[in-house]
Amino acid sequence: MPDPSATFPHIWVRDRAQTEELHRRGGGDRTIRPVERRAHGKARLGELRQALDEFDRLRDEQELTLDELRALGVVLVLEGAETAYRLKLDALEQFTTHKKRLPRWLLLSVAPSEDERPERAQVWVSDTYRAQFLKRFEDYLDTDTKKGNPKNQELVANIGRIRRAVLDDLWQSSERPPIHGKHWWELWLRRTDDAAERVRRYAEVIGAPLAVRSLELSDRLVVWIQARWDDLQALPFTDVPLAEIRRPEFVDTIDDLPDDEQDDLTTDLVSRIQPTSDPTAPAVCHLDTGVRHTHALLAGSLNPTDVHSVVGSPGGSDPENHGTPMAGLALYGSLDDLLLTTKPIALHHRLESVKFLPDPGRPQTDPLAYGLITADAVAQPEATARRRRVFCMPVTTTPDRGAGEPTLWSASVDALAAGVDITLAGNQLQLLGAPDRKASRLFVVSAGNVEAQDLKTAGYPDACDLAPVEDPAQAWNVLTVGAHTELTDRPVDPTFAGWSPVAPEGDISPHSRTAGLFGSMWPNKPEICMEGGNVLTDGAGDYDGSHPLLSIRTTDARHDLALGSANATSAATAQAARLAALAQARYPSYWPETIRALLVHAAQWTPAMRAHLDGAKSAKTQRRALLRRYGWGVPTEDAVLTSAANAATLVIQDEFVPFDGNEHKARRFRLHRLPWPAAALREIPAAEVVLRITLSYFIEPAASRRGWRQRYTYASHGLRFELQAPAETTNALLRRVNQEAEQEEDDSPPSRSSAETDRWFIGKNQRNGGSLHQDLWEGTAEELAACDALAVYPVGGWWKNNKRKDRANRTIRYALIVSLKTDEQSIDLYTPIAAQAEIATAATIQTPGT
Repeated sequence: MPDPSATFPHIWVRDRAQTEELHRRGGGDRTIRPVERRAHGKARLGELRQALDEFDRLRDEQELTLDELRALGVVLVLEGAETAYRLKLDALEQFTTHKKRLPRWLLLSVAPSEDERPERAQVWVSDTYRAQFLKRFEDYLDTDTKKGNPKNQELVANIGRIRRAVLDDLWQSSERPPIHGKHWWELWLRRTDDAAERVRRYAEVIGAPLAVRSLELSDRLVVWIQARWDDLQALPFTDVPLAEIRRPEFVDTIDDLPDDEQDDLTTDLVSRIQPTSDPTAPAVCHLDTGVRHTHALLAGSLNPTDVHSVVGSPGGSDPENHGTPMAGLALYGSLDDLLLTTKPIALHHRLESVKFLPDPGRPQTDPLAYGLITADAVAQPEATARRRRVFCMPVTTTPDRGAGEPTLWSASVDALAAGVDITLAGNQLQLLGAPDRKASRLFVVSAGNVEAQDLKTAGYPDACDLAPVEDPAQAWNVLTVGAHTELTDRPVDPTFAGWSPVAPEGDISPHSRTAGLFGSMWPNKPEICMEGGNVLTDGAGDYDGSHPLLSIRTTDARHDLALGSANATSAATAQAARLAALAQARYPSYWPETIRALLVHAAQWTPAMRAHLDGAKSAKTQRRALLRRYGWGVPTEDAVLTSAANAATLVIQDEFVPFDGNEHKARRFRLHRLPWPAAALREIPAAEVVLRITLSYFIEPAASRRGWRQRYTYASHGLRFELQAPAETTNALLRRVNQEAEQEEDDSPPSRSSAETDRWFIGKNQRNGGSLHQDLWEGTAEELAACDALAVYPVGGWWKNNKRKDRANRTIRYALIVSLKTDEQSIDLYTPIAAQAEIATAATIQTPGT
């Protein structure tokens, strides 16, 4: 068989064609205007020379005070002669053949022919290459081609007039420019290394302010300047590389641009995208309304074979226009920055889609069947392709139980996450077989959205706290995503004069639901937040939750180049799924339990969140209430994928058999000796250090509802962690762990030992809900230096209560993530930890594409 690593040339196809005659109509080339060569050529050459002379004279007359603003070239207007004959535009752009290609002349813009007015082209000709540009017209007069036609005939014959450009020629908006008073103008500049600096100097000379923001395209830099029209008349005679000037729209976002400009942005971005060529690369699998898989920004990462449906409608359509925006966010994140740069973008993950919700007008899914439909939706992509994947579920419904209680749907998702097959018999969820650890799955689920009416009734943020997360976001094994927002700009559109954003910067999005009404036995949800946009209010009871300025740019299902906006917890979930897929690509050996833990571990509270949490510092129950609003904060890509010298993250994946025999008695726990940087910590004894511990595992959910109101009857088992306390010996830690495990098994109140201090942010009473437990320990480096032992111990669940023989002596697994962080930038914690752990970084941390 061929060597898969070898390369081969393209196949050269021979002897499979024959020559046919092309029969043309008589009368010559109909794309070239018939003219009298000598008269026409002399007229155009004379106009060109006159335009160049006029330009030089006017440039010398400019009263600009900076010599640097003297132009490096001339802008000419080439007008067509008749509407039926187009200008030869490809001849109006030419570069040198040097290693660094320099422009000889450039096509700046084209005004298409309309009514009786022929086409017009604006061309910039470098002063250095004027002679070569002139020679094209001289050759038309004096030189023939081999066929006997005038050289450059296609270029020169169709030109009706040549003149120097004035500012009006560079004006591209349909209405005339306002010539009285100061206005904002949109300047489109040729991309040069110093274009921004040149226009800044010009603005300083004429005393005109420039907008702070600019827009960088592949070949243009767009800036905004406030000036009088007369102030700009000198622009064509300066070195500012002006290509066009337009009237600014009330554009807050790319959404507000005309369709043709959006299409240009999309086309430019597509040219810079490098999709992964690895068919086994991790994928974000969308369970949604379908995805327009032909969209230019998605097609390279979403094969038609990876588009499925479980509701009868074609999976490649998205009339609801929900799955397509989510797919764009899961692949790229927000498109705003990507559209406004010129950098290439290499992708390391893919997309899959399962149409999960029916199209409008089709029968809706029975809520009791959501679990089975989810199982079917999961099975289709898994049967099609073997790859790691993240299941993204930005769809929720109102639960049929109390806040936080499991439902058939949430239990189905929990079972699927644990690697269990499921079926439904009447109203009873049946688990088919024991969990298969190798078949575990990562689900990223949205918390659900607050309705505008709730904001009107309860106000912000009470409406969020009083709106419990929706089904199936209460599932234990999923990563539940809420929404925060950093978007607080006010629209410039005068329609929204007097309107303001509801949420302050960094706080919970007004769209986001919470677990504020959950009972104490249910998990802390959401675990993390991502950007979900803001809501506008007029202050008198009206709300607008869909303004593009306060939303996130992404792909749109209107057509294959369409851009749009998305918001709320759906958008936040899609962005979180992207982070999870990136983590899978970077660390291919990590389990789904580990990836979930990594995103939560990397989350940090924004200053606004932290201010609320610090305000509740005296009461761990108050902190837990805020935790159920914000989760553990907002993870960033850098924090998810990398450590730092002063912020080292340790990842542990472990498994063991905790229960013996049919009685499922807890017999074992795990003691981890951490590769602690004790010497480095003792060098900074008084420095504040933050220790973060995350324990993540998947439970097998109970099949029957009858026991879900009791503490240990929904989860198959539980795990807990305990850290060695300062001045506590290892033997003392072991005794404490035995005591804690016994008390929890007996369902008795945990005792507060001397080792349990206020150093823990929420403490064991608040952190142990669900199947992901995290806490922070804050103290001095000296206190932490001796805390190098960490215990993970089991507690029973329905496996024990039901005495299931087929669950006896089973191996369970978990991910444990521990990090140390200090604000002391000069302290290297990472190196001593890595040395003790004997980490071979190059072999352990894999870079995408290697």
